[in-house]
Amino acid sequence: MYKPALIAAILLGGFAVIIGAFGAHYLKTIFTPDQLLSFETGVKYQFYHCFALLFCGLIGIYFQSKFLTYATWCFIIGTIMFSGSIYLLNILKSKDIIGLSGLGIITPIGGLFLIAGWILLLINIQVKR
Repeated sequence: MYKPALIAAILLGGFAVIIGAFGAHYLKTIFTPDQLLSFETGVKYQFYHCFALLFCGLIGIYFQSKFLTYATWCFIIGTIMFSGSIYLLNILKSKDIIGLSGLGIITPIGGLFLIAGWILLLINIQVKR
């Protein structure tokens, strides 16, 4: 078992429930339908990568290597950057504070971290056959 991945999965999963409920009950009153859809995408990806982190934590029993550690950190950083930037951008847009310029670049960088996490997870399993 790889405990840091399990802890991150539990924390990010709990926050995804809170953020999703906040979006479903409060933000739908202030977001446009497009903003709400974008916000929901952030919540979905946060949940997807909670499961990836749970998987990292569980396969650590059999396939522990530095690549698993790197994959875990890529999933954590990527989720925070990808989903977090979507949440922040939509909240700021709803208040007419900011457009996509500036903070918008954080989302695809977060996506690259998520992709890297999946690649590193594959490498981890291949290295530890």
